[in-house]
Amino acid sequence: MNIRRYCKDEETLLFDLIIEEGAEWSDYHSLEGRDKYIKAIESSIVYIALENEMICGYIRCREDDGFGVYIYDLLVRKSFRGQDLGKLIIDKLCQDYPNQPIYVMSDIDPYYEKLGYQKEGSIFRVKL
Repeated sequence: MNIRRYCKDEETLLFDLIIEEGAEWSDYHSLEGRDKYIKAIESSIVYIALENEMICGYIRCREDDGFGVYIYDLLVRKSFRGQDLGKLIIDKLCQDYPNQPIYVMSDIDPYYEKLGYQKEGSIFRVKL
């Protein structure tokens, strides 16, 4: 397994993973969402986990000018779940940003609690 920074050339492979996840991720791969998500990827820190030219997982984050790195998306291909791949991708991010706090914007808290991460704060929707 190779975990490294994403390259624009891998866009099709990344969207194959996102589309495979189905309706839950359709905001990212729908006709109207895909172009917006491509722009989000271009302005983000993105790592992928590769095995045999297939993206098995990825993470998308943003660095806040020294105030921390915020994880927006973490997705592991269904056939690779349960093998600590999500944690390995997060660990790679932590290695590359050793002097910054890393935060997760989560809607699946039990996963991150299982990894032993401490909950800190909340997110509130101000406007739809």
